[in-house]
Amino acid sequence: QVQLEESGGGLVQTGGSLRLSCVASGSIFSIKAMGWYRQAPGKQRELVATITSGGTTNYADSVKGRFTISRDNAKNTVYLQMNTLKPDDTAVYYCNADVRLSAWYTQTSNYWGQGTQVTVSS
Repeated sequence: QVQLEESGGGLVQTGGSLRLSCVASGSIFSIKAMGWYRQAPGKQRELVATITSGGTTNYADSVKGRFTISRDNAKNTVYLQMNTLKPDDTAVYYCNADVRLSAWYTQTSNYWGQGTQVTVSS
């Protein structure tokens, strides 16, 4: 199995910064893409940012220019640097990974972490 573990969440004031980390472990051949999603109370889970193994990034419009996603392929780790945080950023942030499990086949499987709470006070 593959496990994803997030860290770095916490409570910050409006305008502050946080850096989230997610480490993937387990039976991994390679990780095609990793990303961050978030879910606020009473709302659906939404995409925040994704990054491929080649470094191609994608951001939600609501975080573009404020958040930066990066990864260390050798460590199977993805980061989310969050700057200029707003109360609307308050949510549980979930790490996601599209993982290739076998050296013989290119098929990938999708995994989720347990989430880390980010709270931005107004």
